[in-house]
Amino acid sequence: MMNPHLQQLHPYPFEKLTTLKQSLISPADKTHIALSIGEPKHPTPHFIQEALLRHLHGLTLYPTTKGLPELRQAIAGWISRRFAIPAAAIDAETQILPVNGTREALFSLVQAVIDPGRKPLVVMPNPFYQIYEGAALLAGAEPYYLNTTAEQGYLPDFGAVPDAVWERCQLLFLCSPGNPTGTVLDRATHEKLLALAERFDFIIASDECYTELYDDEDRPPQGLLQSAYHAGNTAFRRCIMLQSLSKRSNAPGLRSGFVAGDAQVLKQYLKYRTYHGCPMPVPTQHASIAAWLDEEHVRHNRQLYREKFTAFIDILADACEIHRPPAGFYIWLKTPTADTDFAGQLFARQNITVLPGSYLSRDSAGVNPGAGHVRIALVAPVEECVEAAQRIKLFLNSLS
Repeated sequence: MMNPHLQQLHPYPFEKLTTLKQSLISPADKTHIALSIGEPKHPTPHFIQEALLRHLHGLTLYPTTKGLPELRQAIAGWISRRFAIPAAAIDAETQILPVNGTREALFSLVQAVIDPGRKPLVVMPNPFYQIYEGAALLAGAEPYYLNTTAEQGYLPDFGAVPDAVWERCQLLFLCSPGNPTGTVLDRATHEKLLALAERFDFIIASDECYTELYDDEDRPPQGLLQSAYHAGNTAFRRCIMLQSLSKRSNAPGLRSGFVAGDAQVLKQYLKYRTYHGCPMPVPTQHASIAAWLDEEHVRHNRQLYREKFTAFIDILADACEIHRPPAGFYIWLKTPTADTDFAGQLFARQNITVLPGSYLSRDSAGVNPGAGHVRIALVAPVEECVEAAQRIKLFLNSLS
Protein backbone atom coordinates (compact mmCIF):
# COMPACT_ATOMS: atom_id res chain seq x y z
CA MET A 1 0.00 0.00 0.00
CA MET A 2 1.37 3.39 -1.03
CA ASN A 3 0.32 6.93 -0.23
CA PRO A 4 -2.68 7.39 -2.56
CA HIS A 5 -1.77 11.03 -3.13
CA LEU A 6 1.29 9.86 -5.09
CA GLN A 7 -1.05 8.98 -7.94
CA GLN A 8 -2.04 12.64 -8.23
CA LEU A 9 1.48 13.83 -9.00
CA HIS A 10 2.20 14.96 -12.54
CA PRO A 11 5.42 14.00 -14.31
CA TYR A 12 8.09 16.61 -13.70
CA PRO A 13 8.50 19.11 -16.59
CA PHE A 14 11.92 17.76 -17.50
CA GLU A 15 10.55 14.22 -17.74
CA LYS A 16 8.05 15.51 -20.30
CA LEU A 17 10.85 17.31 -22.12
CA THR A 18 12.91 14.12 -22.32
CA THR A 19 9.89 12.31 -23.80
CA LEU A 20 9.37 15.13 -26.30
CA LYS A 21 12.98 14.91 -27.51
CA GLN A 22 13.49 11.15 -27.50
CA SER A 23 12.31 10.58 -31.09
CA LEU A 24 14.08 13.67 -32.45
CA ILE A 25 17.60 13.80 -33.89
CA SER A 26 19.55 17.00 -33.44
CA PRO A 27 22.02 18.22 -36.11
CA ALA A 28 25.46 16.73 -35.54
CA ASP A 29 27.24 19.83 -36.86
CA LYS A 30 25.86 22.06 -34.08
CA THR A 31 26.92 21.82 -30.47
CA HIS A 32 24.09 21.43 -28.01
CA ILE A 33 23.04 24.52 -26.04
CA ALA A 34 20.91 23.80 -22.97
CA LEU A 35 18.63 26.68 -21.98
CA SER A 36 15.89 24.64 -20.33
CA ILE A 37 17.03 24.27 -16.71
CA GLY A 38 17.41 27.18 -14.30
CA GLU A 39 20.81 26.01 -13.11
CA PRO A 40 23.33 28.87 -12.79
CA LYS A 41 26.52 28.29 -14.75
CA HIS A 42 28.57 31.20 -13.43
CA PRO A 43 31.43 30.00 -11.19
CA THR A 44 30.77 29.72 -7.49
CA PRO A 45 32.92 32.46 -5.89
CA HIS A 46 36.25 31.16 -4.58
CA PHE A 47 35.79 32.63 -1.12
CA ILE A 48 32.64 30.47 -0.66
CA GLN A 49 34.52 27.37 -1.80
CA GLU A 50 37.42 28.24 0.51
CA ALA A 51 35.11 28.66 3.49
CA LEU A 52 33.67 25.22 2.79
CA LEU A 53 37.13 23.64 2.60
CA ARG A 54 38.40 25.38 5.73
CA HIS A 55 35.61 23.85 7.77
CA LEU A 56 35.64 20.26 6.50
CA HIS A 57 36.64 19.19 10.00
CA GLY A 58 33.01 19.97 10.86
CA LEU A 59 32.06 16.70 9.18
CA THR A 60 32.84 15.01 12.50
CA LEU A 61 29.90 16.81 14.11
CA TYR A 62 26.17 16.15 13.97
CA PRO A 63 24.66 19.46 12.87
CA THR A 64 21.62 20.81 14.69
CA THR A 65 18.38 21.39 12.82
CA LYS A 66 18.31 24.99 14.00
CA GLY A 67 21.77 25.69 12.63
CA LEU A 68 24.70 27.67 13.99
CA PRO A 69 23.82 30.93 15.78
CA GLU A 70 26.45 32.64 13.61
CA LEU A 71 24.62 31.56 10.46
CA ARG A 72 21.23 32.71 11.69
CA GLN A 73 22.77 36.04 12.71
CA ALA A 74 24.42 36.46 9.30
CA ILE A 75 21.05 35.83 7.65
CA ALA A 76 19.30 38.27 9.98
CA GLY A 77 21.86 40.92 9.13
CA TRP A 78 21.39 40.32 5.42
CA ILE A 79 17.59 40.62 5.70
CA SER A 80 17.98 43.87 7.62
CA ARG A 81 20.36 45.41 5.07
CA ARG A 82 18.59 44.15 1.97
CA PHE A 83 15.02 44.96 2.96
CA ALA A 84 15.53 48.08 5.10
CA ILE A 85 14.22 46.46 8.28
CA PRO A 86 15.80 47.50 11.59
CA ALA A 87 18.18 44.85 12.88
CA ALA A 88 16.36 44.76 16.20
CA ALA A 89 13.13 43.78 14.42
CA ILE A 90 14.50 40.39 13.34
CA ASP A 91 15.12 37.76 16.00
CA ALA A 92 17.75 35.33 14.73
CA GLU A 93 16.77 32.93 17.52
CA THR A 94 13.07 32.55 16.67
CA GLN A 95 12.43 34.00 13.20
CA ILE A 96 15.10 32.36 11.02
CA LEU A 97 15.73 28.72 10.15
CA PRO A 98 18.43 27.46 7.74
CA VAL A 99 17.25 24.93 5.16
CA ASN A 100 18.85 22.72 2.52
CA GLY A 101 17.74 24.84 -0.41
CA THR A 102 14.29 26.29 -1.01
CA ARG A 103 13.04 23.21 -2.87
CA GLU A 104 13.24 21.06 0.26
CA ALA A 105 11.79 23.85 2.41
CA LEU A 106 8.90 24.61 0.06
CA PHE A 107 7.88 20.98 0.19
CA SER A 108 8.31 20.38 3.91
CA LEU A 109 6.71 23.66 4.95
CA VAL A 110 3.45 22.60 3.30
CA GLN A 111 3.48 19.26 5.12
CA ALA A 112 3.92 21.09 8.42
CA VAL A 113 1.27 23.80 8.07
CA ILE A 114 -1.63 22.15 6.20
CA ASP A 115 -4.58 20.69 8.12
CA PRO A 116 -5.96 18.09 5.66
CA GLY A 117 -9.17 17.66 7.65
CA ARG A 118 -10.54 21.07 6.65
CA LYS A 119 -10.72 20.63 2.83
CA PRO A 120 -7.77 22.96 2.39
CA LEU A 121 -6.77 24.90 -0.69
CA VAL A 122 -3.21 25.91 -1.50
CA VAL A 123 -3.37 28.92 -3.82
CA MET A 124 -0.52 29.35 -6.30
CA PRO A 125 0.41 31.20 -9.50
CA ASN A 126 -0.01 29.38 -12.80
CA PRO A 127 2.57 28.69 -14.35
CA PHE A 128 4.42 27.66 -11.21
CA TYR A 129 7.38 25.83 -9.73
CA GLN A 130 6.04 22.28 -9.63
CA ILE A 131 7.05 21.73 -5.99
CA TYR A 132 4.15 24.00 -4.95
CA GLU A 133 1.62 21.66 -6.52
CA GLY A 134 3.27 18.39 -5.49
CA ALA A 135 3.67 19.53 -1.89
CA ALA A 136 0.01 20.56 -1.75
CA LEU A 137 -1.23 17.26 -3.15
CA LEU A 138 0.90 15.13 -0.83
CA ALA A 139 -0.27 17.18 2.15
CA GLY A 140 -3.88 16.35 1.29
CA ALA A 141 -4.72 19.81 -0.06
CA GLU A 142 -6.23 20.89 -3.36
CA PRO A 143 -4.22 23.29 -5.56
CA TYR A 144 -6.02 26.43 -6.72
CA TYR A 145 -4.39 28.02 -9.75
CA LEU A 146 -4.15 31.76 -10.44
CA ASN A 147 -3.48 32.26 -14.15
CA THR A 148 -0.74 34.73 -15.06
CA THR A 149 -1.44 35.83 -18.62
CA ALA A 150 -0.10 38.52 -20.94
CA GLU A 151 -3.38 40.41 -20.52
CA GLN A 152 -2.69 40.63 -16.76
CA GLY A 153 0.94 41.62 -17.25
CA TYR A 154 1.87 38.05 -16.26
CA LEU A 155 0.72 38.75 -12.70
CA PRO A 156 -2.03 36.88 -10.81
CA ASP A 157 -5.38 38.66 -10.61
CA PHE A 158 -5.81 38.38 -6.85
CA GLY A 159 -8.85 40.67 -6.94
CA ALA A 160 -10.79 38.11 -9.00
CA VAL A 161 -10.44 35.37 -6.38
CA PRO A 162 -13.81 34.80 -4.65
CA ASP A 163 -14.13 34.89 -0.87
CA ALA A 164 -15.11 31.21 -0.90
CA VAL A 165 -11.59 30.38 -2.10
CA TRP A 166 -9.89 32.56 0.51
CA GLU A 167 -12.06 30.94 3.20
CA ARG A 168 -10.65 27.51 2.31
CA CYS A 169 -7.13 28.78 1.64
CA GLN A 170 -4.58 27.65 4.22
CA LEU A 171 -1.48 28.65 2.27
CA LEU A 172 -0.83 31.15 -0.51
CA PHE A 173 2.33 30.70 -2.57
CA LEU A 174 3.88 33.81 -4.05
CA CYS A 175 6.83 33.72 -6.43
CA SER A 176 8.34 37.15 -6.92
CA PRO A 177 10.29 37.64 -9.10
CA GLY A 178 8.24 35.10 -10.96
CA ASN A 179 9.41 31.82 -12.41
CA PRO A 180 9.12 31.79 -15.43
CA THR A 181 7.88 35.32 -16.11
CA GLY A 182 10.30 37.51 -14.14
CA THR A 183 7.46 39.75 -12.98
CA VAL A 184 7.67 41.41 -9.57
CA LEU A 185 4.94 42.01 -6.99
CA ASP A 186 4.87 45.52 -5.55
CA ARG A 187 4.34 46.72 -1.99
CA ALA A 188 0.68 47.61 -2.56
CA THR A 189 -0.07 44.06 -3.74
CA HIS A 190 1.73 42.59 -0.74
CA GLU A 191 -0.29 44.80 1.60
CA LYS A 192 -3.60 43.70 0.04
CA LEU A 193 -2.59 40.06 0.43
CA LEU A 194 -1.49 40.62 4.02
CA ALA A 195 -4.93 42.06 4.76
CA LEU A 196 -6.58 39.01 3.16
CA ALA A 197 -4.36 36.66 5.18
CA GLU A 198 -5.38 38.46 8.36
CA ARG A 199 -9.05 38.39 7.46
CA PHE A 200 -9.19 34.75 6.33
CA ASP A 201 -6.41 33.32 8.52
CA PHE A 202 -3.99 31.80 6.01
CA ILE A 203 -0.20 31.80 5.68
CA ILE A 204 1.68 33.49 2.85
CA ALA A 205 4.81 31.65 1.67
CA SER A 206 6.86 33.98 -0.52
CA ASP A 207 9.41 32.22 -2.74
CA GLU A 208 12.04 34.93 -3.24
CA CYS A 209 15.00 32.98 -4.58
CA TYR A 210 15.27 35.29 -7.63
CA THR A 211 15.13 38.62 -5.76
CA GLU A 212 18.86 39.26 -6.12
CA LEU A 213 18.85 39.03 -9.92
CA TYR A 214 17.30 42.26 -11.18
CA ASP A 215 17.81 44.59 -14.10
CA ASP A 216 17.73 48.04 -12.48
CA GLU A 217 20.37 48.36 -9.77
CA ASP A 218 18.35 51.16 -8.17
CA ARG A 219 15.10 49.15 -8.00
CA PRO A 220 15.59 45.85 -6.18
CA PRO A 221 12.43 43.72 -5.92
CA GLN A 222 10.22 44.17 -2.89
CA GLY A 223 10.26 41.42 -0.26
CA LEU A 224 7.25 40.17 1.70
CA LEU A 225 8.84 40.81 5.11
CA GLN A 226 9.79 44.29 3.93
CA SER A 227 6.18 45.04 3.01
CA ALA A 228 4.86 43.49 6.22
CA TYR A 229 7.18 45.50 8.46
CA HIS A 230 6.42 48.81 6.78
CA ALA A 231 2.68 48.05 6.91
CA GLY A 232 2.91 47.69 10.69
CA ASN A 233 3.06 43.89 10.83
CA THR A 234 6.37 44.02 12.67
CA ALA A 235 6.01 40.45 13.99
CA PHE A 236 5.59 39.18 10.40
CA ARG A 237 2.37 37.36 11.33
CA ARG A 238 1.37 34.75 8.74
CA CYS A 239 4.44 35.62 6.65
CA ILE A 240 7.15 33.19 5.58
CA MET A 241 9.95 34.20 3.22
CA LEU A 242 12.10 31.57 1.51
CA GLN A 243 15.55 32.44 0.16
CA SER A 244 18.44 30.57 -1.41
CA LEU A 245 22.10 30.93 -2.33
CA SER A 246 21.62 28.94 -5.54
CA LYS A 247 20.84 31.87 -7.82
CA ARG A 248 22.20 34.74 -5.72
CA SER A 249 25.65 33.21 -5.23
CA ASN A 250 25.84 30.67 -8.08
CA ALA A 251 25.93 27.82 -5.57
CA PRO A 252 23.09 25.43 -6.49
CA GLY A 253 25.13 22.44 -5.31
CA LEU A 254 25.61 23.94 -1.86
CA ARG A 255 21.90 23.32 -1.15
CA SER A 256 21.67 26.26 1.22
CA GLY A 257 18.86 28.65 1.95
CA PHE A 258 16.62 29.80 4.76
CA VAL A 259 13.07 30.49 5.82
CA ALA A 260 12.23 33.55 7.90
CA GLY A 261 9.17 35.24 9.32
CA ASP A 262 6.39 34.38 11.76
CA ALA A 263 8.01 32.98 14.94
CA GLN A 264 4.96 30.87 15.84
CA VAL A 265 4.89 29.19 12.44
CA LEU A 266 8.64 28.60 12.54
CA LYS A 267 8.43 27.10 16.03
CA GLN A 268 6.12 24.39 14.73
CA TYR A 269 8.06 24.03 11.49
CA LEU A 270 11.26 23.50 13.50
CA LYS A 271 9.52 20.68 15.38
CA TYR A 272 8.57 19.09 12.04
CA ARG A 273 12.11 19.46 10.68
CA THR A 274 13.60 17.90 13.81
CA TYR A 275 11.77 14.69 12.90
CA HIS A 276 12.26 15.23 9.18
CA GLY A 277 16.01 14.78 9.61
CA CYS A 278 17.40 17.52 7.41
CA PRO A 279 19.95 19.67 9.29
CA MET A 280 22.51 21.55 7.19
CA PRO A 281 26.10 20.16 7.39
CA VAL A 282 28.45 22.35 9.43
CA PRO A 283 30.88 23.06 6.53
CA THR A 284 27.93 24.16 4.39
CA GLN A 285 26.81 26.50 7.15
CA HIS A 286 30.21 28.19 7.28
CA ALA A 287 30.27 28.60 3.49
CA SER A 288 26.79 30.07 3.73
CA ILE A 289 27.87 32.58 6.36
CA ALA A 290 30.58 33.82 4.00
CA ALA A 291 28.08 34.13 1.16
CA TRP A 292 25.43 36.07 3.10
CA LEU A 293 28.04 38.51 4.40
CA ASP A 294 29.25 39.54 0.92
CA GLU A 295 27.43 41.60 -1.73
CA GLU A 296 30.21 42.34 -4.19
CA HIS A 297 29.92 38.96 -5.88
CA VAL A 298 26.14 39.39 -6.14
CA ARG A 299 26.46 42.75 -7.90
CA HIS A 300 28.94 41.18 -10.33
CA ASN A 301 26.53 38.31 -10.91
CA ARG A 302 23.70 40.71 -11.79
CA GLN A 303 25.92 42.50 -14.29
CA LEU A 304 26.71 39.24 -16.08
CA TYR A 305 23.01 38.53 -16.52
CA ARG A 306 22.34 42.08 -17.76
CA GLU A 307 24.99 41.64 -20.44
CA LYS A 308 23.41 38.38 -21.56
CA PHE A 309 19.89 39.81 -21.66
CA THR A 310 21.10 42.78 -23.73
CA ALA A 311 22.99 40.64 -26.23
CA PHE A 312 20.24 38.03 -26.53
CA ILE A 313 17.39 40.49 -26.96
CA ASP A 314 19.28 42.74 -29.39
CA ILE A 315 19.75 39.79 -31.75
CA LEU A 316 16.11 38.65 -31.58
CA ALA A 317 14.30 42.01 -31.37
CA ASP A 318 13.50 42.21 -35.08
CA ALA A 319 12.57 38.53 -35.39
CA CYS A 320 9.92 38.17 -32.69
CA GLU A 321 8.11 39.88 -29.84
CA ILE A 322 10.55 39.69 -26.94
CA HIS A 323 10.54 41.50 -23.61
CA ARG A 324 13.25 42.13 -21.03
CA PRO A 325 11.95 41.00 -17.63
CA PRO A 326 12.57 43.19 -14.58
CA ALA A 327 14.19 40.30 -12.69
CA GLY A 328 15.22 36.65 -12.82
CA PHE A 329 17.21 35.00 -15.60
CA TYR A 330 14.43 33.70 -17.86
CA ILE A 331 13.02 34.89 -21.18
CA TRP A 332 9.31 34.01 -21.33
CA LEU A 333 8.97 33.93 -25.10
CA LYS A 334 5.72 33.79 -27.05
CA THR A 335 5.86 31.16 -29.80
CA PRO A 336 4.36 31.42 -33.30
CA THR A 337 3.42 27.74 -33.14
CA ALA A 338 2.39 25.37 -30.35
CA ASP A 339 5.02 25.59 -27.63
CA THR A 340 5.76 21.84 -27.72
CA ASP A 341 6.18 21.91 -31.52
CA PHE A 342 8.40 24.98 -31.25
CA ALA A 343 10.63 23.39 -28.61
CA GLY A 344 10.84 20.08 -30.47
CA GLN A 345 11.68 21.61 -33.84
CA LEU A 346 14.16 24.05 -32.32
CA PHE A 347 16.01 21.07 -30.89
CA ALA A 348 15.76 19.08 -34.13
CA ARG A 349 16.99 21.92 -36.34
CA GLN A 350 19.29 23.97 -34.12
CA ASN A 351 20.25 21.63 -31.24
CA ILE A 352 18.93 24.04 -28.60
CA THR A 353 16.83 22.86 -25.68
CA VAL A 354 14.18 25.15 -24.20
CA LEU A 355 11.21 24.26 -22.00
CA PRO A 356 7.62 24.36 -23.32
CA GLY A 357 5.55 26.70 -21.18
CA SER A 358 2.61 24.30 -21.05
CA TYR A 359 4.81 21.91 -19.05
CA LEU A 360 4.97 24.51 -16.26
CA SER A 361 1.23 25.13 -15.94
CA ARG A 362 -2.19 23.49 -15.69
CA ASP A 363 -5.47 24.03 -17.48
CA SER A 364 -7.49 26.47 -15.39
CA ALA A 365 -10.55 28.57 -16.21
CA GLY A 366 -10.55 27.06 -19.69
CA VAL A 367 -6.98 27.94 -20.61
CA ASN A 368 -3.42 26.80 -20.08
CA PRO A 369 -1.58 30.07 -19.43
CA GLY A 370 1.81 28.55 -20.20
CA ALA A 371 0.77 27.37 -23.66
CA GLY A 372 2.18 29.36 -26.54
CA HIS A 373 5.35 30.21 -24.61
CA VAL A 374 8.75 28.68 -23.99
CA ARG A 375 11.00 29.34 -21.02
CA ILE A 376 14.57 30.20 -21.98
CA ALA A 377 17.09 30.18 -19.12
CA LEU A 378 20.00 32.51 -19.86
CA VAL A 379 22.35 30.56 -17.64
CA ALA A 380 25.01 29.62 -20.18
CA PRO A 381 28.08 31.82 -20.76
CA VAL A 382 27.43 34.95 -22.81
CA GLU A 383 29.08 33.47 -25.92
CA GLU A 384 26.69 30.50 -25.83
CA CYS A 385 23.70 32.79 -25.27
CA VAL A 386 24.71 34.87 -28.31
CA GLU A 387 25.13 31.73 -30.40
CA ALA A 388 21.74 30.47 -29.20
CA ALA A 389 20.04 33.77 -30.08
CA GLN A 390 21.50 33.67 -33.59
CA ARG A 391 20.28 30.10 -34.12
CA ILE A 392 16.84 30.89 -32.69
CA LYS A 393 16.62 33.85 -35.06
CA LEU A 394 17.40 31.59 -38.01
CA PHE A 395 14.77 29.17 -36.80
CA LEU A 396 12.12 31.89 -36.38
CA ASN A 397 12.85 33.28 -39.84
CA SER A 398 12.45 29.81 -41.33
CA LEU A 399 8.99 29.56 -39.76
CA SER A 400 7.83 32.83 -41.29
